[in-house]
Amino acid sequence: MASINLSNFSEAETLHHGSVNDHIMPRIGYTILAILMALSSSVGIILNVVVIIVTVRYKQLRQPLNYALVNLAVADLGCAVFGGLVTAVTNAMGYFSLGRIGCVLEGYAVALFGIAGLCSVAVIAVDRYMVVCRPLGAVMFQTKHALAGVVFSWVWSFIWNTPPLFGWGSYQLEGVMTSCAPNWYSRDPINVSYILCYFMLCFALPFATIIFSYTRLLYTLRQVTKLQMAESGSTAKAEVQVARMVVVMVLAFLLTWLPYAALALTVIFNSNIYINPVIATIPTYLTKSSTVFNPIIYIFMNRQFRDYALPFLFCGKNPWASEEDSDVNTLTTTVSKSSSVSPL
Repeated sequence: MASINLSNFSEAETLHHGSVNDHIMPRIGYTILAILMALSSSVGIILNVVVIIVTVRYKQLRQPLNYALVNLAVADLGCAVFGGLVTAVTNAMGYFSLGRIGCVLEGYAVALFGIAGLCSVAVIAVDRYMVVCRPLGAVMFQTKHALAGVVFSWVWSFIWNTPPLFGWGSYQLEGVMTSCAPNWYSRDPINVSYILCYFMLCFALPFATIIFSYTRLLYTLRQVTKLQMAESGSTAKAEVQVARMVVVMVLAFLLTWLPYAALALTVIFNSNIYINPVIATIPTYLTKSSTVFNPIIYIFMNRQFRDYALPFLFCGKNPWASEEDSDVNTLTTTVSKSSSVSPL
């Protein structure tokens, strides 16, 4: 069996031991980053654990459409534990203290869970597009489809994140040198070929899928509103609420992933460009913040999950209970004509 490839680390990427990288950023900056990452990771862990526990506890939530949501929670949990908490510790120390093997393993773990989570978001988008936008509910989203989506997200992430462990591509320190990621900078032909494949298949493809699916979903909801306007004024109200949720989903995705993808693309095509390490760190931390945004948007904006999760968190009470939920449910049912669709 092949061994983990560590030879791709250059002298410029040699990991510091026992000294703060104060030439990159003042010590107070690392302390602030450590606090932010600790808070973000802790909240992300709590929210995603709640999602998993509530789903296991209540049979009503074990429906096909919710499998992808729980899979997203598992991926976000892994990213928060192996990425967020580790980064909080290394920032508190002011340098990456885990050595070369630690860098490879941390970079691999974050990339594996991160891309699995991103693929889960794409699967959720496709699920909603197929069920809501197909005429008269012609497509029934079943357990086999849900499980296929879950398996696909992990297999796809594993396929494209494992090659650097065996020589095709590599992992290196990034930003302020307290976390590791795929090596976007190396001009070695082998590394460039990997990075181009990785960018297209793990960033561009999910991005295009999400934008297309949610654009079609918004269009369909708008068309249904026009058809139903004469029958009920509540339909327009519900359409606005659902559309708002979809817009939030798209904006959150763009906020957390597009800056990192843009940074990677910039480096791919111009490796000589100088990007301030502090500025280069911001996109990385935005992607890690998705572990907090995702459960809030995809789970707690889902009426089914919210009706069980909030009472679980607030000792039986649901402070956000609203009659508007029924309007959203009415619109979703009208569009899909399918009992397998849970409200957004």
